[in-house]
Amino acid sequence: MQSLKLHDLRCFAAVATQGSFQAAAAALNRSHPSVFAAVARLEQLLDLTLLDRSAYRVSLTDAGRMFLTRAQLALREFDHLRTYADQLASGEETVLRVVIGDLCPRPRLLGLLSRFFAEQRRTRLHLEYEAVGGPLERLMESEADIIFHHADPSNPRLERIDLCQVAFVPVVAPGFLTFEHGPDITPEEMRPFTQAVIRDTARRPSSEGYFLVDGAHLCSAPDHQMKKELISHGLAWGHLPAWLIRDELRDGRLISIINPHLPGREETAAAVRRRDRPHGPVAEALWRHIEAAAMSGGDW
Repeated sequence: MQSLKLHDLRCFAAVATQGSFQAAAAALNRSHPSVFAAVARLEQLLDLTLLDRSAYRVSLTDAGRMFLTRAQLALREFDHLRTYADQLASGEETVLRVVIGDLCPRPRLLGLLSRFFAEQRRTRLHLEYEAVGGPLERLMESEADIIFHHADPSNPRLERIDLCQVAFVPVVAPGFLTFEHGPDITPEEMRPFTQAVIRDTARRPSSEGYFLVDGAHLCSAPDHQMKKELISHGLAWGHLPAWLIRDELRDGRLISIINPHLPGREETAAAVRRRDRPHGPVAEALWRHIEAAAMSGGDW
């Protein structure tokens, strides 16, 4: 059997959506006879009557209506394939892989990415969330183009754009502690209480412990939102980023126990990429977008 022609499919779809051969010819910038011949050729090839021509305006037959749905899918897939080929030929990335780490203020970062990718319709964002050592591991194993996390500024293989400082505050829910606490709670006093920690998503987790009290019973959470829920419900205590608990601290749903013995910690949230590997045009444009946002101050 003769192969289907893309031109014939386009002509049929145009007639079906425009409602006439004349309107379809104008939409496709083709002559009326060529569009008419294309649809007739398609019907003959398929041995189907796709259009009812008995009235003043053509309409779809039942077979034509069902065939149109599949034809439109095929045409869209072909257009996507052509766009994909154009991107490959130009060196433009079809996918950009970004990892957001547990450290970073997600609402602000998602807004930053949303503004950029609204203008990058041809490149798909592949976005993942990783915790503790996971983001850097994904980057170093070439499974991410850019990560938002913290990284060693002395590492010569990494390039970074500092975005903001993130303070981690030790907090408890009201009534969680079984003793009257003052401004000098020690880690030893917190040892009997369950401590909530973030689960490291790295395949080879680091032995370094963040904020851990030696000997305390631990419960793990996949992210800070879940960790906040555990603490808010009085199931554990732990350190949470200040940006996540601003309202809870203000209205007393969580209580800070920060003091010289439990000083908390401050980390720099940054955009990080490999310095020792090339970057495509879209990745480079995103980097410049992040750079401009960081220079603008708190509005990113």
